Amino acid sequence: MKPIIAITAGDSNGVGYEVILKGLYESYVTEVCTPVIYGNLKVLKTHLLTLDAEMHNMQFNVVQKVEDAKDGRVNLVTCYSDDTPVQIGTATAESGQAAFMSLERATSDLKSGKVQALVTAPINKANIQNNQFRYSGHTEYLQAKFADKNQDSLMMLCSDCMRVALVCNHTPISQIAGMITEERILRKLRILKKSLQEDFIVRRPRIAVLALNPHAGDNGLIGKEEQEIIVPAIEKANSEGIDTFGPYSADGFFGAGKYVHFDAILAMYHDQGLIPFKSLDMSGVNYTAGLPIVRTSPDHGTAYDVAGKNEASALSFNHALYMALDILKNRATTEEINRDPLVITEPPRPERPTNRFFVPPKEEFHD
Repeated sequence: MKPIIAITAGDSNGVGYEVILKGLYESYVTEVCTPVIYGNLKVLKTHLLTLDAEMHNMQFNVVQKVEDAKDGRVNLVTCYSDDTPVQIGTATAESGQAAFMSLERATSDLKSGKVQALVTAPINKANIQNNQFRYSGHTEYLQAKFADKNQDSLMMLCSDCMRVALVCNHTPISQIAGMITEERILRKLRILKKSLQEDFIVRRPRIAVLALNPHAGDNGLIGKEEQEIIVPAIEKANSEGIDTFGPYSADGFFGAGKYVHFDAILAMYHDQGLIPFKSLDMSGVNYTAGLPIVRTSPDHGTAYDVAGKNEASALSFNHALYMALDILKNRATTEEINRDPLVITEPPRPERPTNRFFVPPKEEFHD
């Protein structure tokens, strides 16, 4: 049976509808899943008319509830009123409310098991705020919705070049140093290893950890977080069997291309990891790891400056959709393997180098 994928329309004045429509226009999408857009047909058609003429006759199965979605069709669940004003390219209170209603309805169906995965189009983090949404982004909202009381999530950006996860997500720079703790880094490393193994089928992942300060603190001259927090966290992670290396100074790490030697990178904060990631590839995927549900998203924002101009690329949305399908398959494979696992005794691990800046030879790494 094909998985049903919930797709939120995001901010109704941004590029969400455009990238979704372009991504779903190819007929082969419905051969591998049943896509369900959560939005509004009138708003959708307004965006559709800004696209190539050949797309104007694109057909949709419009339903009031996801149970009525049809296999082989692009489905649309109506989430908000036809009276929702459309001002493409402009952030409005109404477009933020539309994004919220789409997200609430889709996550409700995800929680009840009516859909198997969630792909979210971009929201505006300012205009979506209301009494029910007091979060700095999708990741924090989904953690509150789906995580157990003591469960954490992990924001991870994925592309063909690299996977970058974050210790701090959408955190003001002035607050970052206070949030970098040994326990927080360890929690993120544990989630990252588990996700790499179960969601991406990397049997023995190698993880690089970035420093917080320039030059990795220069032995305490520029900052002591590396010596007092990050290095001890790395040592504890390795004692738990998590192959972790660093801390690496971010500029040299990315500038020298050392990221190609690792299965994932743990950055201390948002821009430290995402600026190099997006500089190398703007078609990546934002994945929320550590939760029982599968959620992916394009790695770009609402892009009001290009909305309505038929200039937005659907590549990142396509990658998000197919990554969600891959992760569903990988989780099922992992569950099946672990249901009655063979007991295999691994050979002793080689002695680790004492140099914390050691980069293992590239040939040792594999997915």
